[in-house]
Amino acid sequence: MIELRFESRLNAPPSTVWGWVTEVHHLRAEMRPWLWMSVPHGTHNLADTQLRTGQALFTSWRWLFGVLPIGTSRLTLLELTPGVGFVEQSPMTGMRLWRHERHLQAWGEGTHLVDRLTVRPLLATALVKGFLLLFFATRHRNLRRRQAH
Repeated sequence: MIELRFESRLNAPPSTVWGWVTEVHHLRAEMRPWLWMSVPHGTHNLADTQLRTGQALFTSWRWLFGVLPIGTSRLTLLELTPGVGFVEQSPMTGMRLWRHERHLQAWGEGTHLVDRLTVRPLLATALVKGFLLLFFATRHRNLRRRQAH
């Protein structure tokens, strides 16, 4: 089992940060350069989907560096509180368990964003942990860069 936590303080209000983490083009930018994910045609924001907590919203293909297909994820939200956070627990290629909790909290005029991961990979736990450390450090760095725009 892998358990990781990542935190960032962002100089933007939670309502703005919420847009960054739910709008598809921002979400894809947050994941660059490591991953690219597919979404159904016409989906611009996770709010565009038929949300049923505990049921898959859609199946997403994942590509390493945007070119090498590495599997799918059936994006499933267990909890969603707009502007505050979500708990995603999605069946995913190569994982016995994938749980991603993301919470936003007002911090002065900005936002404190926390990601918590609980992951149980099928194989190569040390390799998966190393990738996740790099991937989420990059995601948070990309979010901090976005606040400058």
